[in-house]
Amino acid sequence: MKEDLLYFIWKNLSFNLNGLYTTEGDRIEVINPGEFNINSGPDFFNSKIKVGDTVWAGNVEMHINSSDWLTHNHNGNVAYDSIILHVVVNDDKPIQNSKGNKIPTLVIKYPDMLEWNLQHLTSSGKWIPCEELFPSFDTFSVRMWLDNLMVERLEQKTALVFDLVNNAEGSWEEAFYQSVARSFGLKTNALPFELLAKSTPLKVLGKHKDKLFQLEAILFGQSGLLDNLTNPDSYSLALLKEYKYLQHKFNLTPIEGHLWKFLRMRPTAFPTIRIAQFAMLIHKSTSLFSKIIEVEDIKEIIKLFQVNTSEYWETHFTFGKESKSSMKRIGADTISIITINTLVPFIFAYGISKSQNNLKEKAIKLIETIKPENNSIVSGFSGLGVKVESAHDTQALIQLKSSYCDSKKCLYCHLGARHLLRNFN
Repeated sequence: MKEDLLYFIWKNLSFNLNGLYTTEGDRIEVINPGEFNINSGPDFFNSKIKVGDTVWAGNVEMHINSSDWLTHNHNGNVAYDSIILHVVVNDDKPIQNSKGNKIPTLVIKYPDMLEWNLQHLTSSGKWIPCEELFPSFDTFSVRMWLDNLMVERLEQKTALVFDLVNNAEGSWEEAFYQSVARSFGLKTNALPFELLAKSTPLKVLGKHKDKLFQLEAILFGQSGLLDNLTNPDSYSLALLKEYKYLQHKFNLTPIEGHLWKFLRMRPTAFPTIRIAQFAMLIHKSTSLFSKIIEVEDIKEIIKLFQVNTSEYWETHFTFGKESKSSMKRIGADTISIITINTLVPFIFAYGISKSQNNLKEKAIKLIETIKPENNSIVSGFSGLGVKVESAHDTQALIQLKSSYCDSKKCLYCHLGARHLLRNFN
């Protein structure tokens, strides 16, 4: 038996609440099981337990065997002196805290069928463990869980935003620039685009934002794509010459050009085209982050981000190889992806940092107006009867699949937990 199952039993109070006694014979009443801790430290915080006639508030620790307390060295860790109850399946050894005080122990008994049902569920071998059960889940429960998952995913992305801002020495503009760059690379070239931005400070680009050619020289030079040109032409050689001057001026170090992926990509999504579009966005934008904070809907975002390329790239997809003339404007679908992955989290995070709930509400409202994403996860859940109406739903489904289904965390999924509880009770 895994401790995860023990956490589940305690969190949902899925055991006989009548006649609970410690191993010392003191009667126990669970007033509040507490808050599950996903980080290091005690398993449940802020629990409230009545032992005998005394109500205790503190933390609860759980193990399969009580001797695991000693195995994990909790007896010498002051962080566990706040434990008011030790919950175990097998009481094989008395334990105490670092002060030498004995800790009340509760032995939980439960039907073996609960563990068997969990094993049966997680070993189904299906696309998701509950694939055959999913259509039987009521719509209200599914919808409520998806709403929670969307907030959970947004909170995770918000945490990444704060990390970016912290690494950028508190500069929201620099962090935003790096995040937008990563989004420009989509999934395939996200990493090299991120490295490109981190190796090219926004203030350097800001000094030349009025000169598109110099912006392209810096970005293409920093990308490493001007090294070892296979088909050099006058434009690429001019960029290289300009870059060498600016590289020396600003002491720039380019990334490795081999990091960029071209294979099996649509030419309009080649990194050369994306970098050219990114250069144009910087060229045409002033105080972009401030403008994003003020936008009200996706239409305004499209106006800000739907840029073209310089004239050279209208007849090229790569350096030195001419192609049929075409406008290479960044598409609405790509802008939606940038909005989902960067703009919405930044608006939400900035709202938190400034204690402005209206910005947090705007972020959620914004993602609710973006059309659904099209990927295998969304298609899979749609096939199971989930009604998908917006990016709000698709982000929630991605969170469900990646954070719960793939790792078979059915105990932590509201739908899986409801199924197990229904069978258990």
